Amino acid sequence: MSDVVVVDYGAGNTRSVRAALTHLGRTSVVSSDPNEIAGSGFVILPGVGSARTAMEHLDSTGAATALRDRFVAGGPILGICLGMQLALEHSDEDGGVDGIGLLPGSVQLLREGRVPRLGWANVEPWGDAYFFAHSFAAQSPDSVATSEGVTVAVERGSFLGVQFHPEKSGTAGLNFLERCLSPV
Repeated sequence: MSDVVVVDYGAGNTRSVRAALTHLGRTSVVSSDPNEIAGSGFVILPGVGSARTAMEHLDSTGAATALRDRFVAGGPILGICLGMQLALEHSDEDGGVDGIGLLPGSVQLLREGRVPRLGWANVEPWGDAYFFAHSFAAQSPDSVATSEGVTVAVERGSFLGVQFHPEKSGTAGLNFLERCLSPV
C-alpha cells in the first residue's frame, strides 16, 4: 500500500503532486477507489479543474463518500486549491455546485484585488510565500490563514485545505508538505 493516495477526479495536478511526494521519499498512487482512499495513511485531494466536473467524478466513483467517511474517522486529508474548495459545502463555480461538505462554508468568485490571483504571495500568519493560481476563494468559519485579505487555508479535524499549490512552491512548499506528512 502507498503512503499517500492522490485522489483522481479526472483532472487536477496529480503529476506535479506525485513528483513532490517522490522528492520527499514518499510512495503514492493516483486513485478514486474508495478502498484505497479508506486504507491509505494520507490522502491528498489535489487542485486544478472544474468544480462541477470534479464533483460529478467524485460522486460517481464513490470517492466523495469515501472522503466523508475518512474525515469522520479522523484520517488525514490535505486539500490543495480546488481540492480545498471541494471540501466545503457549496461552490458558486459552474453555476453552483454542492461540495463534499467536510467543512462549513462556500466558494465565491473573487471580486477585488488581483483576479485571477496568479503568482507568489505571503501567507499569514505562517510567514512563507507560496504559489497561487485561482479566481475563486473560500468563505468559512474554519479559516486559519489568509493572503492579501483572502482565506487561503481552512482546517477542521483531520482536514487541512490550502488555496496555494505547495507542489509548485519550491522549498517552502516541500517543507509544508513534509510537515503535513510527518505523522504518517
